[in-house]
Amino acid sequence: MDISSKALPPKKRSIVFFLVPNFTMLPFSAAVETLRIANRMLGYSAYTWRLCSADGQKVYSSSGIALEANSSLADERRNLSGENRPDMVLVCSGVYVEEHNNKSVNAWLRETYNRGIAVGSLCTGAHVLAQAGLLNGKRCAIHWENLPGFAEAFPQAEVYADLYEVDGNIYTCAGGTASLDMMLNLIGQDFGENLVNRVCEQQLTDRVRNPHDRQRLPLRARLGVQNSKVLSIIELMENNLSEPLSLVEIAEDAGLSRRQIERLFRQEMGRSPARYYLEIRLDRARHLLVQSSMPVVEVAVACGFVSASHFSKCYREVYNRSPQQERAERKLTMSTSRLGVAA
Repeated sequence: MDISSKALPPKKRSIVFFLVPNFTMLPFSAAVETLRIANRMLGYSAYTWRLCSADGQKVYSSSGIALEANSSLADERRNLSGENRPDMVLVCSGVYVEEHNNKSVNAWLRETYNRGIAVGSLCTGAHVLAQAGLLNGKRCAIHWENLPGFAEAFPQAEVYADLYEVDGNIYTCAGGTASLDMMLNLIGQDFGENLVNRVCEQQLTDRVRNPHDRQRLPLRARLGVQNSKVLSIIELMENNLSEPLSLVEIAEDAGLSRRQIERLFRQEMGRSPARYYLEIRLDRARHLLVQSSMPVVEVAVACGFVSASHFSKCYREVYNRSPQQERAERKLTMSTSRLGVAA
């Protein structure tokens, strides 16, 4: 239905989606479809978009589906001072984003931002913005799986496990369906709540999520644990991975004895609290090994291990391979993935 009226100014916004190889299709398509539906409800093309790649060639998503680009980096640099100047640039990326550190892209993003154009990201695209130096002192969001490595690589960025963040002229979202929420926020800024509600109805979305809603399921649902004391202790552990707390400190915080905590964890988690704490530290280490290029010794320190040798011993016990083998396997997977896409 056309809900445009004379009271609504004919606002228009042009968006460039910059596609990084292995970008995730879901957040990209959710963003584009949200804008398309907004246009349909308005009765005119308030939002226009084009796809850009570094060389102007098609880009393969992580699912192997390729999209044709409308422009190259060189084209977009010229567009900054012409009639095709965009109102916003959104970087779309996904797995292996840290492998794509392009100085020309970084320079273009900085120039774009310095000219007063909004810059943002979908999924892991915050990594690209951070490489360009645009997130120093800025609030940003990134997918929870990439957050540990991102936080270690870019300590000057204020990264949060939120659905999306808007800090001035910087827009970042965690990916998945969170790009839908960020686009609804943008539409609300431009046209108000009425249009947002109409778009939600078309998408069969029952509500607009708060930007600070959690990305992951609550601990209770994720772990299938109902005991509030155990949940609070696990949350305390997850918040203290780089400098692990002793069981005595945990007991004092929880208001329980060590023996009570031991018994609760045996009942609810099937293992001792020390073992569970070790496992979640190693899980974070695995994410850092897979999602970052941090040296193994730095990964060990970031996850609270006193030495690389102790870290390697614990890692092998849990995952049946060393941290070095984990990283080598990840590189092999990346190479195989690229060959598969090329084929």
